[in-house]
Amino acid sequence: MVTPRRFLPSVPSLQALEAVARLGSATAAAEELSLTQGAVSRQLKSLEDQLGAVLFNRTGKRLVLTQAGEAYVTEIRAALHQIAQASLKLQTNPGGGAVNLAILPTFGMRWLVPRLPQFASAHPDVTINMATRMEPFNFATQPFDAAITFGNGDWPDCQKLWLSTENVIPVALPDLLCDHPVTSGHDLLKLPLLHIQHRPRAWQKWFAVNGVETGPLPGMTYDQFPTIVQAALHGLGVALLPDFLVAQELAEGRLEIALDGPEQSLGDYWLVWPDTRRNDPALSAFRDWLAEIVGDEDLLPR
Repeated sequence: MVTPRRFLPSVPSLQALEAVARLGSATAAAEELSLTQGAVSRQLKSLEDQLGAVLFNRTGKRLVLTQAGEAYVTEIRAALHQIAQASLKLQTNPGGGAVNLAILPTFGMRWLVPRLPQFASAHPDVTINMATRMEPFNFATQPFDAAITFGNGDWPDCQKLWLSTENVIPVALPDLLCDHPVTSGHDLLKLPLLHIQHRPRAWQKWFAVNGVETGPLPGMTYDQFPTIVQAALHGLGVALLPDFLVAQELAEGRLEIALDGPEQSLGDYWLVWPDTRRNDPALSAFRDWLAEIVGDEDLLPR
């Protein structure tokens, strides 16, 4: 049965409501939606009239959601994302086979992308749309079918597939190690250490596992893995990096492992998808393909 039209507000009015709720003002919502403030206000008034409910309390120029408004926004936000997701899939693959995937930028580019030609060859009818995300995300409010994430893969109302364990290794320019031979962890302390911003204690943990007690460790700090790799390639110091990230540089001899030691893992990479997408044919094909390659091959990229 088709829902009566009186219960179906216009999409522009719902977009206006969602934007005002998220941004906190009609002015900010108007700027985002490329409308005038007056147009946004009229959309909200029309929506309230149609629903017969007060969605905002108006205090001067401030708009504060009522309790009913908050509940309604939560539901329509998910619906708007679902419409956007369906539209994107239709545009990118009219046959219906598409997966909208959130990826971590470094792992996605260095581990997943080199393998995707295999998937494209085996499943030419399925399109993989990728968007990089560093911040936490919510499947209920963002247009993703699945995500590649780091940690324990413990997402509520989701299923998961293990992809890879991240082991970190100290690497440096061969010339730097030739000029300053390293035979122990104490020798490494004499060299400049390069740090990654979002893992400020990684070096201290590595030294502890290797039996070297340290205090705070000075050194240059970088906010992204590609930048710290370049710093190591230019001889600025020793970097503690995931093995998959520098596999090619090690194979080509542009970097060397500064000191062999106990393997140290900082966590795992997972493919995670919501329970509501578990029977999606395109996602199932992608998931099954990933399960095959992580079970059948060496995880380091070639």
